[in-house]
Amino acid sequence: QVQLVESGGGLVQPGGPLRLSCAASGFTFSSRWMYWVRQAPGKGLEWVSTIDSGGSTTWYVDSVKGRFTISRDNSKNTLYLQMNSLKPEDSALYYCARDGGSEYFNAFDLWGQGTLVTVSS
Repeated sequence: QVQLVESGGGLVQPGGPLRLSCAASGFTFSSRWMYWVRQAPGKGLEWVSTIDSGGSTTWYVDSVKGRFTISRDNSKNTLYLQMNSLKPEDSALYYCARDGGSEYFNAFDLWGQGTLVTVSS
């Protein structure tokens, strides 16, 4: 019942845009900070972006600043990642993840299945 489902991935040319979506269900989406995390082929997990519960504050890894925008629509229980000026090094499996909500610890306690983004000409 509690789940995150990513969509919007695909093949895109360098320099192009892509918009990822993450549909949340089974929990109070509006109360949770959310994250995007990615994993490039043969590499480990890399945190990409964070958004607070209300969508007023965001954070990004340096490599995507100015190109990616994280946002959310709490009325639709949906998280987004707008990616512009894509580079081949952005190619990865992109995951949506939920913050555990602990007052003492940080944790990504729920993950989607991932959506694959391939940036290639």
